[in-house]
Amino acid sequence: MSSSPEQSSSLRVIEIYLSVQGESTFVGVPCVFIRLAGCNLRCTWCDSTYTFTGGARMDVDAIVAETLRFGVPLVEVTGGEPLVHRNAIPLMQALVDSGCTVLLETSGSRDIGEVPGPVRVILDLKPPDSGEERSNLWTNIPKLKGTDEVKFVIASRLDFEWARDRVREHGLDQRVSAVLFSPVWGAVDPKELVGWILEERLPVRFQLQMHKVVWPAAERGV
Repeated sequence: MSSSPEQSSSLRVIEIYLSVQGESTFVGVPCVFIRLAGCNLRCTWCDSTYTFTGGARMDVDAIVAETLRFGVPLVEVTGGEPLVHRNAIPLMQALVDSGCTVLLETSGSRDIGEVPGPVRVILDLKPPDSGEERSNLWTNIPKLKGTDEVKFVIASRLDFEWARDRVREHGLDQRVSAVLFSPVWGAVDPKELVGWILEERLPVRFQLQMHKVVWPAAERGV
């Protein structure tokens, strides 16, 4: 009996492209993005709803070959939610084996326990205004490594206070290399979020989505 596509080595790929990293501690660094299709969440402020369906099936080897063609060692696997694909794990391992520095952008809703050790996880925990707070998988926190990062996308003062409390509750600034606070584009004044961070003396890193500053906010493939 032949195996199904998901039982083979394929994944549904929306796009593979070269840009500069717009977020994280790698911000501004040239990076190849592998954007996979499918997501188990429906965040209210999602800016990549086009990933929910579609995508072309590609084998792991073909994805790696296309990625390496750009000649850039930093690679991010993103979505959608990459970990809805069981073959995301062998993909990341193949990229690591090819000498890439690999970032995984993932929500807090999928188990990160099988992510290859060298991969730097960027765990995007969901505050209340995302509409997906209940989806956070808190058992992921002890699995974070010192090289990983945690991101909070902030849509309101309520979100900020929730994120502040989670940072303190879990000692996130002591657990990972960076805790990132981002304003939802067009929902929170960046200056206001900076002010809240400074008032609380929070040990976090403020960030903007730099790609939305360089290019139009809704532009794809950047």
